[in-house]
Amino acid sequence: MTEMLVMNDSMLISGIILAFTFIGIFTETLHGFHRAKFAMMGALMMIIVGQYYGFYDSHLAVLAIDWNVVFLLGCMMAIVSIMIPTGGFEAMANYMARISKGRQFMLMTLLGTAVTVLSLLLDNVTTVVIFGPLIILIARAMKVTPIPFLLAAALLSDTGGVATLVGDPPNLMIGSAKGIDFNTFVVHMGGMTFAAWITVLLVLRFLFRKFLAVDPQGEFHEETVYKDRKLWNQSLLVLGLMVVLFTVHHSIGWEPWMVSAAGLTLLVFIARKVEMDHAMEDVEIPLLIFFISLFIVVGGVEHSGFLRYLGQYIVPFVQEDLLTATLVLLWVAAILSAAIDNIPFTAAMIPILLGMEAQGINVTPLWWGLAAGVGMGGNGTHIGSTANVYIVTISERLAKRENDPSLAITPWIWFRYGTPAMIATLIVCSIIFYFFFDFYNDPAALVSTSAGSPTH
Repeated sequence: MTEMLVMNDSMLISGIILAFTFIGIFTETLHGFHRAKFAMMGALMMIIVGQYYGFYDSHLAVLAIDWNVVFLLGCMMAIVSIMIPTGGFEAMANYMARISKGRQFMLMTLLGTAVTVLSLLLDNVTTVVIFGPLIILIARAMKVTPIPFLLAAALLSDTGGVATLVGDPPNLMIGSAKGIDFNTFVVHMGGMTFAAWITVLLVLRFLFRKFLAVDPQGEFHEETVYKDRKLWNQSLLVLGLMVVLFTVHHSIGWEPWMVSAAGLTLLVFIARKVEMDHAMEDVEIPLLIFFISLFIVVGGVEHSGFLRYLGQYIVPFVQEDLLTATLVLLWVAAILSAAIDNIPFTAAMIPILLGMEAQGINVTPLWWGLAAGVGMGGNGTHIGSTANVYIVTISERLAKRENDPSLAITPWIWFRYGTPAMIATLIVCSIIFYFFFDFYNDPAALVSTSAGSPTH
């Protein structure tokens, strides 16, 4: 029997810094400091304290950063930055508004599908940033409330992003830590995500039935004018090539970040007139700094042994009943992700799961339970994901501009429509895990990929 770890000073101090950092991140709206600032402060404190106690230093901090996540997000943001000025996204939205012919549920389905398809490759925050203002423009022209469409965009992008390795930052963190390739992730999460996506759409259809039954008093006739049709087509060509490379990236020995970097490099050379300054305009540096700092904080906690200390109390439960442990993790991850943010929770759970694996414990289904939980849980509240926060923010701006409070998405409105959607998707995911547990519990599906996973 393995000897139980005992709490020491290094564990205690690293745990305190972790708690301080996470509390600061989670209470961002109360104190007004951006979450990246608290992550930076936590990283600095962890390095200094770790060096004093001898469990961490600046060299180990750099090694703790998962650069695969950072580089992939940065490159994908740059590609979107190049695509936005072309007018192609506006063209997509306008086309869908015209073919819906005033049928509101049809418009919701079309917009939700477009947002979801983009979320399979792009970060879901990016997709709602693109489509949020377009949805408001279409809804105001049709003289209907934009609330159902804005909520659908956020909920369906959060849900759809769970399907792929690059669709949501927690997925990328999990895949990079465990070494799960693009195809394996899609095979395991694609069917579950599709079932959850349909569930969200049906729940919204039911909950918004009165809104959607109203005949629009206006019509949308705006003609689409591409600002740069050639660059839009070139961008789509590069994205198509990237999809192919993502599906074969493990076979050719490329990490996902290499695929995104290759796509960005190809695009800036094909589109010769694109200036690098413009390509980098919409890269969210604070978000990347947040990720880097968070990896440093969690790396320090891991090196202190505190996560192994916590993990030893979880091990017996996992060994006793792996299915129940998976379902518990699914719901706990979802509830915590709804209450706070799914990225810090994912960052803290990954080393715990890796630590149990290092002890020879099979935790294969827990990886999928974690991915599903943090992804679906983001739908639960208005602060459950960054995409949600953005959608709420633009609805509040619209309400202020129009002097109409009913146009704002309040926490209560989100609770009425988003929380039931989250609960419904979790029930669907739980049923799928229960009936197909052998499929998700097959370590062989990850053997070939985990051999190349980075050391944490």
